[in-house]
Amino acid sequence: MEIKVLGPGCPKCQQAEKIVRETVAETGSAAQVEKITDVMKIAGYGVFGTPAVVIDGEVKSVGKIPSKDDIRKWLAE
Repeated sequence: MEIKVLGPGCPKCQQAEKIVRETVAETGSAAQVEKITDVMKIAGYGVFGTPAVVIDGEVKSVGKIPSKDDIRKWLAE
């Protein structure tokens, strides 16, 4: 499983990345987490609001910090 946190590095984007990494660690998931800050790469996902979370190529969240419960649901899918 590949998780990409999209965002230029603003405080909300940093918080989203932190929560994603914490949740992955808490669940023991083997997911790989990557932070993408390049605006052109972010736009390539069709995302124009950040932070955004993409799991295995599917955009799961845009423009908000996801909750740990949301992330756990996505990891279980």
